[in-house]
Amino acid sequence: MANYLSHKARNHKLLQTVAQTVSACQMFQPGDSVLVGVSGGPDSVALLYMLLSLSPGFSIRLGVAHLNHCLRGEDSDNDAEFVASLARELGLPYYIRKEDVQKYRNAHKLSLEEAARQVRYAFYENMAEKNGFNKIALGHHADDNAESVLMYLLRGSGPRGISGIPPVREGKFVRPLICLTKSEIIDFLESDRLKYVSDLTNRDTKHLRNRIRHHLLPMLKASYNPKITETLNRMASILRTEEEWIEEVINPVFKSCVSAVENKKIALSVSAMYRLHVAAQKRIVRKTIAQVKGNLRRITYTHTDAVLNLLQKGTDCASLDLPDHIRVKRDRGMLLFSGAESSDAGCGNFEYSILAPGTIFIEETGDYLEFSRIGREDMPCFKSGDPGRFSFQSSDQAVFFDMDTLSFPIIIRNFRPGDRFTPLGMSGTQKVKKYFINNKVPGKERVKCPILLCQGKIVWIAGHRMDESVKVTPSTRNVLKAELLKVRVES
Repeated sequence: MANYLSHKARNHKLLQTVAQTVSACQMFQPGDSVLVGVSGGPDSVALLYMLLSLSPGFSIRLGVAHLNHCLRGEDSDNDAEFVASLARELGLPYYIRKEDVQKYRNAHKLSLEEAARQVRYAFYENMAEKNGFNKIALGHHADDNAESVLMYLLRGSGPRGISGIPPVREGKFVRPLICLTKSEIIDFLESDRLKYVSDLTNRDTKHLRNRIRHHLLPMLKASYNPKITETLNRMASILRTEEEWIEEVINPVFKSCVSAVENKKIALSVSAMYRLHVAAQKRIVRKTIAQVKGNLRRITYTHTDAVLNLLQKGTDCASLDLPDHIRVKRDRGMLLFSGAESSDAGCGNFEYSILAPGTIFIEETGDYLEFSRIGREDMPCFKSGDPGRFSFQSSDQAVFFDMDTLSFPIIIRNFRPGDRFTPLGMSGTQKVKKYFINNKVPGKERVKCPILLCQGKIVWIAGHRMDESVKVTPSTRNVLKAELLKVRVES
C-alpha cells in the first residue's frame, strides 16, 4: 500500500512529527486496526496518506469511513464518491453511509453542528464495532485546537473546556495530526500534488468557529502574537495535564460523597458535600452528572450553579431538571441525580424547574415545553377596532407572556388540589379544578396537564389558558413565547 505514496511523501519531515505524536501519546499498539474518518477535505486526506506511510512501522491495519451528511446536495454525494475512489486507489476497505442530519437535528432539537457531530461519531463507532477496528483516527490539528480553546474561552468555560481537544479520548479516538498546523498540512498535500475536496460551508461566518478561524485568529496573529496558535496549544496542554492530575485527586473525594449507585442514578451525601470547598463541590457535581448522563455536553456553569443552590438551600423535596432528562432532587440529606431510564415516569406527580429560555422534556407525559425570547414585532398580533384595546393571536398550544412580569426559574408541575388562577380576560380567580370541569377536560388529561408557576403563582395551564397577570399589553417591551409540543404515537 505504501507504494501509492511517492518517495518524497514517505520521507516528508512532517511524518516524523506525526510519528512522534503517535508514540508520545501511545495512540497505537502493534496489531491495532485503525478506522480513519475521511471527509475528503485536506486534513483527513493528509491524515490518511500519512498513516498509510507510517502503518508498516507501527504494524497497524487501516480502513476508511465516510459519512454523507446530506447537507449540501450533489456536493455531498460528490465528496462521498471522491473518498470511495481514493480508498479503492489505495487498496483500503471503505465504509460509506448517508444520514439525514437535518432530520436528526429537528427530531432532537439540536444545533446543526451538534447534530452532525453526534451522527458522525455514532457512525464511526458503529462501523468500527461491526468491522473489527479498535481505534478511530480523526484529522483534528493544532489550528482546530486553538479555535476550540478560543471558542470555549468566549463561552466562559472552565479549565476542562479550555484544555482543548485531547489527542486521545476514551482510548479509542486518536488525533495524530494534533501537533501540525493547517498550513503544514496544505504544504504536505501540495508538495506531492495530492488531491482533496473543499467544503465551502467552512467559510460561512454565521458559525462561531468559522468567525474565530477567519476573523479572530488572523487578527490576533497579525496584531498581538504571531505565534498565537502555538501559544494557545501550549496553554491547552498545560491545563489538560493539570486537569488529569486534579481528576486523580478528586476521585477518592467523589467516592467518599457517594452514598448509593443504581442504574442511571447516583445519591450524594449532603453532609459530606458540605465539608468540601466550593471548587471541589462543583467538580463532584459535574462528575456525577457525567456518570449519569454519559457526558457533559450542554451542561453549563449555570446548571452546575443551580445544583449547588439546591445543595445549599437546606430544603428537602426540592428538585430541578437539566438538559437531556437529567433530574436532581434534594431529599432527606441526599442529593439524588437520575437519568431518563431511572426517573419516575408514569408515577402521576411531576415537577420540573427551567432556569432560562430553552426546551424541557416532560417525561411523564412525553411532551415538550419550549420557551423562547422573541421580538414584539415577531408576534402574530393585531389591533382590534377599539384603539385602546390590544390583542394578539394565540392557540391552545402557544402563548405569549410579558417577560418583564416573569422571573426564572419557572416551575412546571402537574395539577394540585386547591390550585387557583385568573383566566385571561377575567378579573377574579377561579379554581383550576372548576376550569377543567367547565371546559370538559377528561380526568386522565387533568392529571398530566402541565401547570406553569412563577414565584408560586400559576401563569399558564399549558394547552389551555394563561393567567391575566402576565399577558402582553401595549406597554410590553420583552416577550417570552411558550409552546406546548405534544408528542403523539401513531398506531
